Amino acid sequence: MPAFRFEAIDQAGKSQKGVLDADSARAARSQLRTQGLTPLVVEAAATRTRGERKQRLSMGKRLSQREQAILTRQIASLLTAGLPLGETLSVLTEQSERDYVRELMAAIRGEVLGGHSFANALAEHPRDFPEIYRALVAAGEHTGKLGLVLSRLADYIEQRNALKQKIVLAFTYPAIVTLIAFGIVTFLLSYVVPQVVNVFASTKQALPFLTIAMMALSGFVRNWWWAGLIGVALVSWIIKSLLARPGPRMAFDRWLLTAPLLGKLVRGYNTVRFASTLAILTAAGVPILRALQAAGETLSNRAMSANVEDAIIRVREGTSLSRALGNTRTFPPVLVHLIRSGEATGDVTTMLDRASEGESRELERRTMFLTSLLEPLLILAMGGIVLVIVLAVMLPIIELNNLVQ
Repeated sequence: MPAFRFEAIDQAGKSQKGVLDADSARAARSQLRTQGLTPLVVEAAATRTRGERKQRLSMGKRLSQREQAILTRQIASLLTAGLPLGETLSVLTEQSERDYVRELMAAIRGEVLGGHSFANALAEHPRDFPEIYRALVAAGEHTGKLGLVLSRLADYIEQRNALKQKIVLAFTYPAIVTLIAFGIVTFLLSYVVPQVVNVFASTKQALPFLTIAMMALSGFVRNWWWAGLIGVALVSWIIKSLLARPGPRMAFDRWLLTAPLLGKLVRGYNTVRFASTLAILTAAGVPILRALQAAGETLSNRAMSANVEDAIIRVREGTSLSRALGNTRTFPPVLVHLIRSGEATGDVTTMLDRASEGESRELERRTMFLTSLLEPLLILAMGGIVLVIVLAVMLPIIELNNLVQ
């Protein structure tokens, strides 16, 4: 039964919007009148043109990561319970609380009932469902394991969101400390230092070099702060422009993998995404070459993506997956050893899941170690800067006291 989007007013004059199922637009209006509503607009949920859909998506509305995970989990649960896809989308349309989600589910349902595949229906909403999401759904439809793929995809999204949240929270405290320290130093340089040091400058006393340097820095902060902001913005734009080019971006990503402390975090984060995606695809029965290509597209580091492409060539030539990934010398040895064990036992998917879970825990441990190391370093750095400012203020006082004595 087609879905219709409506706008109506009730007897109190309040506007209502929603989606309902009816055989025709006329039947939909009849249902609304039966409910005591006066229909204003009734249109098929999937009748908007592509231009109108793009305009709607450009209004800033989109699914949040949490909503995406919940919808994926609900679709997977209903499909696993044996409910057809059309009815599943109808249930989600009715129970969605946010208007945008309700419209989105209704539009997808209308496209599916119109003969499109689920993956093609999702492709009409690229901001809500990224390419890798649609590729996994297409693989599930192709193999007839859509419910299983969506269930594992929901697990993946939830784990990814939880991992990202832990990393963000771990670096939140150091970021706040840095911001507060920057504000305190700026206040000292722009207000406190000039007020104190100018007293000694008026006495025509020879000031220490540290005090003179601090006065010059204070003058720059007070008079040329805008030039500093422009300089920072210019440098940021230059770096962003350079990293937008393939050559510099590849060189930067290669250096990033070897950077102290940060390199292991980048390598671990990408390994978790690669292993999780590859596990979902192999569980759905996707051919290994296609699965490797899709998993490689999830990597944010281009150097690692290039290594996966080399591994695909080796696998195509007959090399085992574990040896192909091991030859890249990019992925952790634990991942390679677990894949080799999975190849020996015929259960690569389980080993990929174990590798993903283990690397996720290791990434959390490294993140906590790095943040626990950053906190005292930031405090020491702030204390050192404040000490230099205090010395710049106190040295003239000490010299003046010596002259008086």
